[in-house]
Amino acid sequence: PHIETDLAADEVITAIEVPAIPWARRSLYLKIRDRESYAFALASAAVALDLDGETVREARIALGGVATVPWRAGAAEQSLQGKKLDETSAEAAADAAFAQAQPRQHNAFKIELGKRTLVRALLETRDMKV
Repeated sequence: PHIETDLAADEVITAIEVPAIPWARRSLYLKIRDRESYAFALASAAVALDLDGETVREARIALGGVATVPWRAGAAEQSLQGKKLDETSAEAAADAAFAQAQPRQHNAFKIELGKRTLVRALLETRDMKV
């Protein structure tokens, strides 16, 4: 992601409405921080899953903390569609999410951290009791 905003200089966001998705009862936000006292995420993942048993009907994934702006991980979502969600498919989704990642000099560690964060978020979301 390279666009931080497309607001005009005289525009202000006053509200954001997020429509409820009935199947998103199985959702999770995972934030990895350097220390408990720091507010900013080194990496974060938001995951919502619609499962049929252990098979992914639909997935919504957003990642943050590893780029200038959070982004929706469409490649990761597509890689999970119709597949059994296990460690192997979660790792493949993480690889897909970060396939285009271009690390900077001092943050290359965030790619692996972001992948591990996403895998953990996917598996924890799968295991939720709903």
